Amino acid sequence: MMGQEKYRDLKMGERGAILSIIAYILLSALKLFIGSVANSEALKADGLNNATDIIASIAVLVGLKLSQKPPDKDHPYGHWKAETVASMVASFIMMAVGIQVLFEAITSVFHPKQTSPDMISAWTGIFCAVVMYLVYRYNITLGRKINSQAVMAAAKDNLSDAWVSIGAAIGIIGSQFHLPWLDPATAIIVGLLICKTAWDIFKKSSHHLTDGFDEKVLNSYKKTVLTVNGVKGVSQIQARNYGNNTIVDIVVLVSSTLDIGNAHDIASKVEDILMEKYDVYYVHVHVEPS
Repeated sequence: MMGQEKYRDLKMGERGAILSIIAYILLSALKLFIGSVANSEALKADGLNNATDIIASIAVLVGLKLSQKPPDKDHPYGHWKAETVASMVASFIMMAVGIQVLFEAITSVFHPKQTSPDMISAWTGIFCAVVMYLVYRYNITLGRKINSQAVMAAAKDNLSDAWVSIGAAIGIIGSQFHLPWLDPATAIIVGLLICKTAWDIFKKSSHHLTDGFDEKVLNSYKKTVLTVNGVKGVSQIQARNYGNNTIVDIVVLVSSTLDIGNAHDIASKVEDILMEKYDVYYVHVHVEPS
């Protein structure tokens, strides 16, 4: 029953990826066009970022779809980690664009243009920032609701793009005061922001793929299990992530005088409290005599 609910959550997550794709297509085309017409390096850099975000969002969408595939012979635990792999692929794409934007912006600093960008490019940046912030609000709410790493990564990218557009607009406005170097300088900041966001997503995705887990959350699990009537102690507890699911392996100590039936009941209570309180997908409990 819980498995079906998790699959439905992944299906809902597709909406966020699709919304991001549509927004990026429209805004990328707008920024690249206005950036070329208005002679703005920062806006073109921002548009290039959005163009690549289309590919990253498609990768997230594919990952969400693959994660919904049921277990098979080659994947007895299911395909949940496809969502995490998709987040990592998105981070690679974003980093590549960030480096490219930095290279082009630094090059333009040494070969500055004598004319400042037209103000329409600044208004375009502000408009796009507002649109991306609204997309971010939708995706962050959705990501938290379904506890999706991929959707949360997409939301993080959305917010980064909103700030990037604001930064581009500031650089363009500043260049109107006879400071044409400020526009490519802002493009450098744009590139750094893209790389920073890519690194954050990569760091979290790689942590999950290598079975890393938050020690504080693990300690919370342990404290909760110790409150279960009949549990004398916890000798070992481990956890790992499968996409947006958490799997826990725990060894609990119980009285050596308990029969098998009572020990099994305690193990069931441990499973139930972790699933209900922390939305853990699966709990494997091993019981040992105290």
